[in-house]
Amino acid sequence: MATDPGDLVLDPTCGSGTTATVAEQWGRRWITIDTSRVALAFARSRVMGARHPYYLLADSPEGQRKEAEVTRTVPRDTPTNGDIRQGFVCERVPHITLKSIANNPEIDTIWEKYQTTLEPLRNQLNEATGQTWEEWQIPRAAAAAHAAWWQARIARQTTIDASIAARAEFETLHDKPYTDSGRVRVAGPFTVESLSTHRIVPGDDAELWDDIVTNEAEESGRPAPRRTQAPQSSPKNWNTTDFAQVVLDHLKTSGVHQAKKEDRITFTSLAPWPGVYVAAEGRFQEGDTERRAAIFIGPEFGTVARPDLVAAAREAAEAGFPLLIACAFNFDAHASEFAKLGPVQVIRARMNPDLHMASDLKNTGAGNLFVVFGEPDVEIAKLPDDMVQVRIAGLDIFDPTKGEVRAGGTEDIAAWFIDTDYDEESFFVRHAYFLGANDPYKALKTTLKAEIDEEAWATLSISVEKFPGNSVQKFPV
Repeated sequence: MATDPGDLVLDPTCGSGTTATVAEQWGRRWITIDTSRVALAFARSRVMGARHPYYLLADSPEGQRKEAEVTRTVPRDTPTNGDIRQGFVCERVPHITLKSIANNPEIDTIWEKYQTTLEPLRNQLNEATGQTWEEWQIPRAAAAAHAAWWQARIARQTTIDASIAARAEFETLHDKPYTDSGRVRVAGPFTVESLSTHRIVPGDDAELWDDIVTNEAEESGRPAPRRTQAPQSSPKNWNTTDFAQVVLDHLKTSGVHQAKKEDRITFTSLAPWPGVYVAAEGRFQEGDTERRAAIFIGPEFGTVARPDLVAAAREAAEAGFPLLIACAFNFDAHASEFAKLGPVQVIRARMNPDLHMASDLKNTGAGNLFVVFGEPDVEIAKLPDDMVQVRIAGLDIFDPTKGEVRAGGTEDIAAWFIDTDYDEESFFVRHAYFLGANDPYKALKTTLKAEIDEEAWATLSISVEKFPGNSVQKFPV
């Protein structure tokens, strides 16, 4: 209530995400926070699945035309930029006073316009009835001439009333903006973030821990706190936490999914493994042969780096595992380049953020909780005028049924994304492209309940960027 379109709304208690959804509907930016992973997951799904009416912006051509229609003025011809901070075109309630009526010059114009129609009709009615009625003396009779005169008089009064309402002072109804029924809105881009990437000091190095605390205290001018208990036993002992057990429980029931259903890895058994990096031993069928796989589980909060994968693969090789499955929420850029260490094949399974809900998420074999992602074959070509063209040719996918990497074409890719300002920590989708695999427009049509211009979407298959110096100028997509 106390904000304008474009303002920032902060809701420190997210709950079911009502504030975020309403702020999205009414054109407000928003930040919402919660300690419950269930609330965040529910709010994310609610915002992503919501459909909102399209409100006419005051800073738009259609908004200028609607404003002119409401105020009965000439439309403005000033340039528009679609700035939401200038608000919407809203309905209004007029405050009609005698002053607003007396100072309205349009009333005389409307009266003279309708008199050219009403006076001939009144004369015809007087001649037909043999009377000399003035306008206010004419009774409501059933004569044809009277019916036409009466309709013209009602039209005149309606036009005068509309003119008075348009030119009077008014109260804007900010909760009733005009909508465009031919459009539908969905949520704009937003991110869901957890604790930032952090490093844990080894717990067995107590002296180093004390030195860090003492140095921080000296820099801040506060006394150093007394350590009541040692930190975790090891920074890599993620497989000893309750979260790791939750991951293993879901991994056993749902397996590891890939693009095709037949490529799914279904474990026949999953047993804990007493390793520093390897958390469990998994067994699955490859045709008629049973294979072993070492399971590496990344941290609940944070990103798996390449050294972590190298250490896990080395431990798996020493234990005789031919395959390492690394499960994590995020992998850094260098980790994506690591696919094999000697005889050990390494595949990375990205965990669904819903696993953050831990015990609140029921075990299910239907959800894609662990999905293997492949390596894209990307071609970058330099064009004239410092232009760069990015093209994706295909995708390499690990086939667990054969134990080899299979090269796939663009028909295996439903969508791909580009981050034009990647900071090597967080991947932010700035360009999204849909290649047409399995009709990607079908689900979008169903969700939006509208038709999609497939020719316009087909133009999104190529990204062109211009790099003048250190800045990035993106063409609108």
